[in-house]
Amino acid sequence: MKNIVKTSLLVALISVVGYANEHHSAPHWDYDAHGPACWGEFAQECQTGHMQSPIDIKSGKHLPLKGSFVLKMNEDVHTTADVVDNGHAIQANVNNGGKLVIDGREYTLVQFHFHGHSEHTIDGKQYALEGHLVHKSADGHLAVVGVMFKEGDNNPVLDNVLGGIGRTIRIDPQDLLPEDKKHYYHYIGSLTTPPCTEGVQWYVLKKPVTASKDQIKTMRDHYAHNFRPVQPIYDRKLEAK
Repeated sequence: MKNIVKTSLLVALISVVGYANEHHSAPHWDYDAHGPACWGEFAQECQTGHMQSPIDIKSGKHLPLKGSFVLKMNEDVHTTADVVDNGHAIQANVNNGGKLVIDGREYTLVQFHFHGHSEHTIDGKQYALEGHLVHKSADGHLAVVGVMFKEGDNNPVLDNVLGGIGRTIRIDPQDLLPEDKKHYYHYIGSLTTPPCTEGVQWYVLKKPVTASKDQIKTMRDHYAHNFRPVQPIYDRKLEAK
């Protein structure tokens, strides 16, 4: 009887280990071997969706922004954020973040992260870096504010984030934004990584901020190619304010 029990336990253990190894070695999306061209294997919407992000923003081909979708921002909040390397980007998970109001719905800042080259392009121009401030409403809707970085003066926020990986930092999310926050492009898009969920309210600020040459290099030392190519806009409307 004892031998039967031991044999059964051994078989069960082998099965669990086998499952764990199989699960651990299963392909995962990335920007290389399992890059954007393959993302449809991980989430069908990445391949079949018609409202995907990022896009090339044509500055001369936009409509005036509808009044109900004017962006009301309140990001000036002194709070903390847990900075992590999530395997795809340097990301700051914000505690008690700022707020956006769009069409009467309130969104709370939950995290911001960085791409080693901009994902959105403007008239075909790719910027040095792009930051995404991801907001979520109580009922699960998403809104993202995109900030372009160009090479220039040192950026204190990037110093804070890059020096705080693996730690909790103090931060005011508004410090990530340019002084001019009233002019931006708006369209309906998606997450730029799997599962590529659509229906995201995108606001790409027109005015870039700066990052030093050394800061850009340091960010790219972590992730240089974590940007998805621009996607077809199809029949979507690009609005601007």
